[in-house]
Amino acid sequence: MKQAFGPHLTLDLNQCNQKKLKDLDFVSQLLNELPDLIGMTKITQPYVFRYSGLVPEDKGITGFIVIAESHISIHTFEAKDYVFIDLFSCKHFDYEFAKQYLIKAFESKNPKTHLIMRGENFPRYGGAVHTTADAYV
Repeated sequence: MKQAFGPHLTLDLNQCNQKKLKDLDFVSQLLNELPDLIGMTKITQPYVFRYSGLVPEDKGITGFIVIAESHISIHTFEAKDYVFIDLFSCKHFDYEFAKQYLIKAFESKNPKTHLIMRGENFPRYGGAVHTTADAYV
């Protein structure tokens, strides 16, 4: 496997516990606790708010926490029993644990998850990546 900057775990959780999708405190606590559980470093407190926009059935909760390693975001859609979660990190973590933890937390009966490794050619140490062609520029 090629070297990568880090994993990006996305979860599309359907058929969730509707009470949890509406619970501002639940989402805030989840964002506050998750970084510690996966070995990440919080650099902000969770920023969580209710959203009610132009499409009434899209209302829900949006939450975000900045971690030293990147970020975690949660967007719930209470009328649709759905939540989108992104967890991106420059540090490898136990993404299987994170995936199962989040599925269980929202009690999703129909989860879809995706894991991609980002930054395949990211210059990890020492600056830019150079090729032999660069010598002729």
